[in-house]
Amino acid sequence: MSDAAGARAWVILLHGMAQTSWSMAMLAHDLRAQGYQVRNIGYPTRPYDAAELTSRYLAPAIAACGDAQPVHLVTHSLGGILARCYLQSARLPPSSRIVMLAPPNQGSEVADHVRHWPLYRWWMGRVGQQLGTGADSIVHRLRPIDAEIGVIAGNRTLQPWFSWLIPGEDDGAVSVASTRLQEMRDFVVVGASHTVIMFNREARAQVQHFLARGVFRH
Repeated sequence: MSDAAGARAWVILLHGMAQTSWSMAMLAHDLRAQGYQVRNIGYPTRPYDAAELTSRYLAPAIAACGDAQPVHLVTHSLGGILARCYLQSARLPPSSRIVMLAPPNQGSEVADHVRHWPLYRWWMGRVGQQLGTGADSIVHRLRPIDAEIGVIAGNRTLQPWFSWLIPGEDDGAVSVASTRLQEMRDFVVVGASHTVIMFNREARAQVQHFLARGVFRH
């Protein structure tokens, strides 16, 4: 750890939709090896909407860190939207940073096409209906947040049948353009697909770099 990281620094890991905390285990290992205290939280996406997931899982995890400074967030996909939800009415401690991996910050073009499929509705639950690109999407109802944010997008796909639905570069679920956030401090694209970007060596290194320095390695 360096710069913003200190002896009491926490990192909270927040996985994506229809995944588990196991998907963030490699990042957890990396960050513990760097000296961070890590909370790798799991949550069931199917029963709840974004606001409920935030209040039931993310808010308590942050509160459990007590008065530690900083408390960083590293998120994948939906996890980034939950971080934005949390910061609508709360703040992270000073010097905290957020790294979002493949976040659908402007919505998912794939969700636009599959949101009415019965299997998708069953598997992705209520929150899956909130992540499209349309005006009714939660991503367009969230105000800009006051935080140091770095966004890592992927531009490889393991789902070519979805990629043809997405304009421009994409990761098989979200376009590179859709990951961007107006208030982000830095942005980088890595050669990884949406569902496995958290295992990508460059992405993992960039997470550590941003948490320590507030910028990515370019």
